[in-house]
Amino acid sequence: MGLTYFKRYRMEVSLADRELPHPVLPRGYSFSPWDESLLEAHAETKYLSFRSEIDANVFPCLGELAGCYRLMNEIRHKDGFLPAATWLLARRDGPHIPTEFCGTIQGIRDSAGLGAIQNLGVTPERRGLGLGRALLLRALMGFQQAGLKQAFLEVTAQNVGAIHLYQQLGFVHCRTVYKAVEVAYS
Repeated sequence: MGLTYFKRYRMEVSLADRELPHPVLPRGYSFSPWDESLLEAHAETKYLSFRSEIDANVFPCLGELAGCYRLMNEIRHKDGFLPAATWLLARRDGPHIPTEFCGTIQGIRDSAGLGAIQNLGVTPERRGLGLGRALLLRALMGFQQAGLKQAFLEVTAQNVGAIHLYQQLGFVHCRTVYKAVEVAYS
């Protein structure tokens, strides 16, 4: 066993006195607010969003359905869990077509009173439609409703698309951190 390190950026955004744009979804998509009955849907959507991405290497639980379920359970039991900043994105093409969950985000209030985005994921086949932006805006609005003045997230440095999205919404890079991950050498 050995260690490898992943470079990650902590990015922050001020929410004080800021009017956020209303999130816009394409036709056929809708937001589902947090509900205990959607825990498994959040976990499965998180898994489908991250299983083939670099973050599944950084956080191995994201590469396993059971790991995503455990993670969702941990998030919803945190003291600062904020249902108003936790959303699921659904797609439905018609009345006889089952709902497809294709995006998820979770937010908590950390011990310093800041809004913390836990995970933002969109399934690969639904990327490029503005869904990540809409989910992030909805979570930031949830932080504002809870009276929080600032929010932050961490992103793996290689995730250039996500970094660009965060910068478009006013997030700024404030610190670089390194995540150590055990790897097996063969």
